[in-house]
Amino acid sequence: MDTKQMQRRLGKIIQARRSRLGYSQESFADAIGLHRTYVGSVERGERNVTLKNLLVIAEGLKMPLSTLIAAAEAELLISG
Repeated sequence: MDTKQMQRRLGKIIQARRSRLGYSQESFADAIGLHRTYVGSVERGERNVTLKNLLVIAEGLKMPLSTLIAAAEAELLISG
C-alpha cells in the first residue's frame, strides 16, 4: 500500500465527514484544538499524521478511528 495514496484518501474522508457535520475547516480545527493549516494539510494528504492527532480528529468527526481508517482503505481498494 502506497503511504502517500493512503494519506490522500484519509484526508478526503476527513474533509467529507467534516463538511457533512457542518464544520468549516477553521471551526473544526478550533473545536478539536488543532491549527487550521494543520487540518488543511491533513485533508490534502500532505501530512503523515500521528496516531495522537488521528484520534483527536476521529473524535471530532464523531466516529471510531477504526471506521475512519477502514473507509480510507476501502476507497483505496475501489480506486485501485
